[in-house]
Order: sequence, then structure tokens, then C-alpha cells
Amino acid sequence: MACAPRLAPRAAIRGLSRGAGVRASSHARNATPPRYAGVSTFFRAPYVDMHACSLAGVHVGLLGVPFDGGASNRPGARYGPREVRSQSASHVRRINQSTGVAPFELGLRVADIGDAHVSRPFELVGAHAEVEAAVLGVARAGVTPIAVGGDHSVSLPILRALRRQSEAPLGLVHVDAHADTGDDYGGSRFHHGAPFKIAVDEGLIDPRRTIQIGIRGSLAFEGQWAFSHKSGMRVVYIDEALEKGVEFVLDEVYRVVGSSPAYLSFDIDALDPAFAPGTGTPEIGGLSTHYAQCLIRGLGVCPSRGSVAARTGIDLVGADLVEVSPPYDAADITSLAGANLVFEMLCVIAHARARRA
Repeated sequence: MACAPRLAPRAAIRGLSRGAGVRASSHARNATPPRYAGVSTFFRAPYVDMHACSLAGVHVGLLGVPFDGGASNRPGARYGPREVRSQSASHVRRINQSTGVAPFELGLRVADIGDAHVSRPFELVGAHAEVEAAVLGVARAGVTPIAVGGDHSVSLPILRALRRQSEAPLGLVHVDAHADTGDDYGGSRFHHGAPFKIAVDEGLIDPRRTIQIGIRGSLAFEGQWAFSHKSGMRVVYIDEALEKGVEFVLDEVYRVVGSSPAYLSFDIDALDPAFAPGTGTPEIGGLSTHYAQCLIRGLGVCPSRGSVAARTGIDLVGADLVEVSPPYDAADITSLAGANLVFEMLCVIAHARARRA
């Protein structure tokens, strides 16, 4: 097993033009096997086991968090990392056609760093501690983590780890059908419907720099998401998101989150079940995959176009994609959607790191 990832040829990245750095590399065209062959890693990135190898020199680490002990409804998100890996290796290519970003051609080392070890899958608090320890090691190595869950409870230990490396509470861009700021459920406060309430209580995120996008669905009781509003979060319900459009929502993201470090958490159930049926708590009337792609792209550096002003990018210190449940999927479309959304995250984060290098 090789512990050192390959280094892609360096491209001119400042003032990146469409497809910059791609023509100089034959990696994507000639050096890979057919898409149906080979060992699946995230986007065919080199594999560097975070538990066995040094992460020195790795800039962006893609990792799995195969845990769904916090799910309150349909299980199966523990299988999410495996299937998203498979879809990313088979169906996601190396260049973002819309933005021109080729994340493996920016002179950065991007690696699949394996799965966080969860040796106590039936003991939620202990499992969370293992995830936190794994991500803390990643962050201390100077690696920006992009995690694939797992249920949404795994965002909490990831935020705990990143907060230990941050001088202040993080901002949060949270895309979801549910606000996940609930109270105790089933005798536990640690579940996939409460990570961001706990994150506020523990000082991990700043609610005044938190925006929640796509919230919808029937409620278990009146005021189920009252904590989001009382704490100062900006909640963009689905009707507002669709009626006013993605550019309005992005303007709100930049207004709320600002220029300080922030985290992106994307629950696949933010998408309409027509696009993502394989999830634990589906809600009809959601976002399209294209809307979601545009939303994530807008978190990166964007030139001005038409009436849309230039954007400098959100300072993302990490991201996750959660709640893909392959047992409930149809023709792998949820895993495929998840893989493509993680690719959008990778493009945004890798491009931002390359510009700072």
C-alpha cells in the first residue's frame, strides 16, 4: 500500500480560466483504466490510509464515516460511503464542465484517506468520539476534510474536531429538508435530528453565522424548529428558496456567513425524492440536483456575470454529504447524486486552497 499520493502537474490557478491546467495533463485521458474497472476510491484519487500513513503533504482529504446509529427512521446510511465511492469512481470525471475547475490538476494533493474507524457502532457516544479523533488527526495534519456519511449525527463530532482547530465558533451553511435542531428523542439528545442544536450549545458554531436552506415537510409538533429561529439562525424554507431562486439564496449565504471560517453540511434529503429516494427521511417538494449544484458552486470564487456580482468564496474549512441510504435507493441515483455533489464541494475547496497556496 502506498502512503504517498501522486502529485498532479501544477496548473496556473490564479485567475483560473475554463479548463485551465487540463490540456497539459494526460492523466484523465490515458492513465486510468476503464471506468468500470479498478479499485474504487473517491474520484479515483490516490488512497492514503489516515490511520496507517502520514498525511503530510495532503491538502484535501476525502473520507467516509460509515455510521448510522443516530438514525430515527430508515437505516442504511452506514453503506453511504461505499456506494458514493463506487459512483464517483465510475461516473464522475475529472473536470467540472460548468466552472472549468479540475481539482486534481491544481498542484494540490487530493486523496481518499479511507473511513473513520467506528469500532463501537452500537454505542453512539463512543462512535462519535472515534469519529472526532479521526477528523482531529486529519485537521491537525493541515488537511481539509470532506466527509461522506453516515447519518447526520456524524456532523457533530466532525464539528467538534474542527472547532478545536479554530479560534472561534464556525459559520455553517446547512442544506437539508430538516433543521436538525431538535431536542431529545428516544431517550437520547444525540441523534440525526439534533446535531446543530448541540453544536450551538457546545459553542462549535455561531448561530448568527448559520444559514439553513431547503427546510420543509410536515412537523411532529408545533414549533419543532423553534431553536433555529430563537438562536438567530437564518432559515430559508423551501418555498422561499424556490420562489426567489438560487442567486438570492447565495446572497443570503454571503450576508449571513461572512468571510470567517465556515463549514458546509449537505443532507441528501434536501433533494426531492425524485432525485434522491435513497435516504432515511425523505420529504417531497425539495431541491433539484441542478439547483443543489448551482448552490454549492456559488460558495466558491465566482466572476461577475450579467446582473450577478462577483463573489469571493466562502472560507470552508470542511464539508460533509450525509444520509445516503443505498438500501432504499433506485438504480443508484441517490448515490450518483451524492457523488456529484461531493465533486462540487471538492472543486470549491480545492480551488480555494490552490488560490491561497
